[in-house]
Amino acid sequence: MARFTRIQVATKMDRSGLVPLFYSGDVPLSKKVLAACYEGGARLLEFTNRGDYAHEVFAELNKFAEKNLPEMILGVGSVTDAASASLYMQIGANFVVTPVLREDIAIVCNRRKVLWSPGCGSLSEIARAEELGAEIIKVFPGSQLGPGFVKAIKGPCPWTSIMPTGGVTAEEQNLKEWFDAGVTCVGMGSQLITKDFLSNQDFEGIETHVRNTLKIISSLQKK
Repeated sequence: MARFTRIQVATKMDRSGLVPLFYSGDVPLSKKVLAACYEGGARLLEFTNRGDYAHEVFAELNKFAEKNLPEMILGVGSVTDAASASLYMQIGANFVVTPVLREDIAIVCNRRKVLWSPGCGSLSEIARAEELGAEIIKVFPGSQLGPGFVKAIKGPCPWTSIMPTGGVTAEEQNLKEWFDAGVTCVGMGSQLITKDFLSNQDFEGIETHVRNTLKIISSLQKK
């Protein structure tokens, strides 16, 4: 069962501006990455549903977070069907992120009052997602749609809260383009928790990189 309400999750996404994305089938490594992100100031993490037995890794991470990282809001991403969403919610997912707009996922998440963030690539999809109760819209793929797409959406729909994923880097100029366009937060995976950090098991490097990225985002947010 989720430890955080969807209102708490949406508020934290808005205030922090960053949702790190990560996947590994290695439980000890994943715990160290999660702890490094936490020490760097991150209070959200999207564990992507990839690889065999990913849900078992997630379950262990969620137990670890509940015991050792009490403010960490752990969610799941790359969910493509209602059954998977239900499974992850049963083992404690606090939010569910999808690459596509799926009404079956909306129904099961809304039933449990768990925040769900659907991947949308058009204004029509965004409008439908909001009609289905989505609070934070994932713009995906961000690398193809870009900040200009977000700015165009925010014109007629200033109430829309957007989280681009894909195409977001930790460089200040890139982050500035996204936040100037009006995003609520950004999802960032390999640009934040890089292959070099992981291969070298440089958890202090991850911590520092997360902290610096959050500092940049804080300076760019318009509150």
